[in-house]
Amino acid sequence: MKNSKDYSKKIQKLQSSLGRKYPKVQKVSYDDPTDAIVYGIICSRLDDKTTESAIKKFSDYFIDLNDLRVSRIEEIVEMLGADTLAAREVASTITTVLRAIFNEYHKVSLEGLKKTGKRPARQILEKMEGTNRFVVDYCMLTSLQGHAVPLTEGMIAYLKDKGLVYTDANEQEIGGFLAKLISAKKGYEFYALLRRESEAHGSEKKKKIKAASAKKKTTKRATKKTTKKKVTKTKKRKK
Repeated sequence: MKNSKDYSKKIQKLQSSLGRKYPKVQKVSYDDPTDAIVYGIICSRLDDKTTESAIKKFSDYFIDLNDLRVSRIEEIVEMLGADTLAAREVASTITTVLRAIFNEYHKVSLEGLKKTGKRPARQILEKMEGTNRFVVDYCMLTSLQGHAVPLTEGMIAYLKDKGLVYTDANEQEIGGFLAKLISAKKGYEFYALLRRESEAHGSEKKKKIKAASAKKKTTKRATKKTTKKKVTKTKKRKK
């Protein structure tokens, strides 16, 4: 990544500040990489709170991952909480990936990947229909003992907004840069804390935009009323 030396110090400061700001994180680990993939697909588009709620509903509603694989999009969307474009895309991606796994291995399980090396496992995941970099990184980090820092769009936006990475850097460049700086031992903790911080930042940003928009509308209405009064007064004088 361009100017990586300059940004390295900033990221190190960020890592320290996040560690002081938030409670210690317990690393998440999945026995079957497929579970990590499903979770990763959901949390790549939806926030942590919504993802946790959806996963709980999944376990109560669907018999197993195979049942999830053959379920209707509408059923999955209902478990995700709201019928939005993001939820429908998540639901569609889940069924696409689970079908790809089933078609390749004749079962909805990727436990066999644990017997291959990390690099071959990553290559298999990257070629799988429906996966993206975040999902692959999340699966590697939480189930296949790989070293990666998964990045959502919100996390990337936060890093750029705060001037912590090069503005024009893409997801791959930023992910590679962070993986070199953050040790494998601290990988999950950094991901989890950065995600929490970015979601709080994103929420605050939306509130400010909403407030600014409301203020603009109020000012516009007031201006219209003032203009209307002036026009009325002018007409009365003409009479």
